[in-house]
Amino acid sequence: MFATDRLESERLFHDQQAEQRSETFRREPDRLRVDDEEYLDHESWIRPAFAQLGDVAGKAVLDLGCGHGMAAVMLARRGAQVTACELSGVYLSEAKRRAAANDVMVHFIQADAHQLPFADESFDAVWGNAVLHHFDLAVAGREIRRVLRPNGVAVFCEPWAGNPLLRCARRWLPYSGKKRTPDEVPLRLADLSFLRKMFPNLRWQGFQLFSMVGRAMPVSAVSQPLVRCDAFVLRHVPMAKKWCRYVVLTLPR
Repeated sequence: MFATDRLESERLFHDQQAEQRSETFRREPDRLRVDDEEYLDHESWIRPAFAQLGDVAGKAVLDLGCGHGMAAVMLARRGAQVTACELSGVYLSEAKRRAAANDVMVHFIQADAHQLPFADESFDAVWGNAVLHHFDLAVAGREIRRVLRPNGVAVFCEPWAGNPLLRCARRWLPYSGKKRTPDEVPLRLADLSFLRKMFPNLRWQGFQLFSMVGRAMPVSAVSQPLVRCDAFVLRHVPMAKKWCRYVVLTLPR
């Protein structure tokens, strides 16, 4: 079972992170509004990852580790019956305010991904953004499979550890959004092999090969050429995805 002290450390870290944002939303409640296109394009993997869910209208979807709740809002706008769970009570409060500000219906619940409070086969789809690498995959992976219905799909966007230069940069270089919990570790090939035992038809895509340099330095003038270069290389050399910064995992049941 996931260590209690590690679980508490994760909860406290994200409570504090969300609390730093809360004053901004108290002063500027309009910032709780979600612009669909802006959200889908705020990282290069979000739109392709959402596409892996397919048409969610009328489907029961779990947003696992919903954080700020933007994905939950997007899913609800697309007609899904959304349940959003989150370990951090402070983030959960923000997500509830965001759903209300965007006039969508989402069922929120504070929960640990290692002990999901849902019946077997409750959901047609599961979504998660930068959450899987926080979990004990042996436990959370079984829980995700348990709550998925037959022919359902889980989609996760996750940081990737396959590039040794990127591992050094993550450790030594300053860049925006670098703060991490003490125990989180980007996913590796061994993690995919492990997940395939539960999801044999697992697929994965890589994102941000050359364009990842934008995390460490201002390269706005060349960002789009780098994105296009990424797309070209990853299309023609598929195994280059192991050097990317992020991956999208599609886990069909």
